[in-house]
Amino acid sequence: MAPRKEQQIFRATLELLAAKGYEGLTVEGVAERSRVNKTTIYRWWPSKAALLAAALVEADLLAMEQPDTGSLRGDLEALVRGIVALLTRPPAADVAVAALGAAVHHRELAEAVRRFFADRFVREEAVFERARRRGELSATADPMLIVDLLAGAVWLRTVFRGLPPDDDFAARAVSAVLDGSATARARTGGPAAG
Repeated sequence: MAPRKEQQIFRATLELLAAKGYEGLTVEGVAERSRVNKTTIYRWWPSKAALLAAALVEADLLAMEQPDTGSLRGDLEALVRGIVALLTRPPAADVAVAALGAAVHHRELAEAVRRFFADRFVREEAVFERARRRGELSATADPMLIVDLLAGAVWLRTVFRGLPPDDDFAARAVSAVLDGSATARARTGGPAAG
C-alpha cells in the first residue's frame, strides 16, 4: 500500500477513535472517512483492533522526533516536552486519552497500547545508549524506569490532574529524576556539604 494512503487510513482511524471511542470505531467508518474501500483495509488489517494497533505505532499523527541534543539532560527534557505536546494538543491528545481509556475495557486494545509504548521505548533507547557512551549514565541505571517516571509525571499532570505544565516543567521533572530532591545530608545521612 502507498505510504500516503496508509497514513490517510491511520489518521481516519485515530480521528474516529478520538471522536467516537473504541466502540464507535468501525472499519466501515474508517473506509468512509479515508475514502478507501473497506475490502482494501481488511486485506491489510483483519480487524479494527489490528488496524488500531498499526495506527498507534505507525501514524504520523502520533510521531515524535527522537532528540539528540548532545546531553542526557537535554535529550530527556526534549523528550518530556514532546510528551507534553502529544498529551495537550488535539487531535493527538484526544487519541491518546481515548486509547488509554478504552484499553482498560478491551483486551485487544490493551495489547495495541502495550505495543505502542514498547515501540516508543525502543526508539528512546538510543538516548540512553549515547548517554552511556558519553559517561553520563551509569551501567546500572534503568532506562525504562527513567522514561516511566518522566512520562508518568506528564500523564498525571496533564491528563489526570488537568494541569497545564509550565515552561520549566520539563527541566524540573528531569532534574527530579536525575538529581533527586533530597538534600546532600539526607542522601548520605551526614551533614550537608557546604
